[in-house]
Amino acid sequence: MLDIAEVAGRSGLAASALRYYEQQGLISSTGRNGLRRTYAPEVLPRLTLINCARRAGFTIAEIQRFLAATPDDTELRAQLADKAREVEADIARLTRMRDGLHHATVCTHARLVDCPEFKRTLATPDAHATDACCTP
Repeated sequence: MLDIAEVAGRSGLAASALRYYEQQGLISSTGRNGLRRTYAPEVLPRLTLINCARRAGFTIAEIQRFLAATPDDTELRAQLADKAREVEADIARLTRMRDGLHHATVCTHARLVDCPEFKRTLATPDAHATDACCTP
């Protein structure tokens, strides 16, 4: 068994986040060692999944549904497909930003925003896209 401090250290999450996730039903402790909560080692991969989902924009409620999903939950599967498309759009946007930042480190234009390569790197595939925040 791992106590809450060990889980916090290994997961990179604050103990308060672990208690919150437990309160929300995302994880569960196996008991207590004195005043400290204890967790089974299997909580660490679950926390990795939760953390990844949070960073991808999933809400706590969405993660709760995902963790409780069964193969016949067709509504959830449709929502996951929608979320996958959102994540792919985010990846494309962030990739453009990364490429633009890499170019910015070597660009010799007096004003970076005037550089055709920089503009091309950040341009959205569809100039009318709603995530055109990266289009100079």
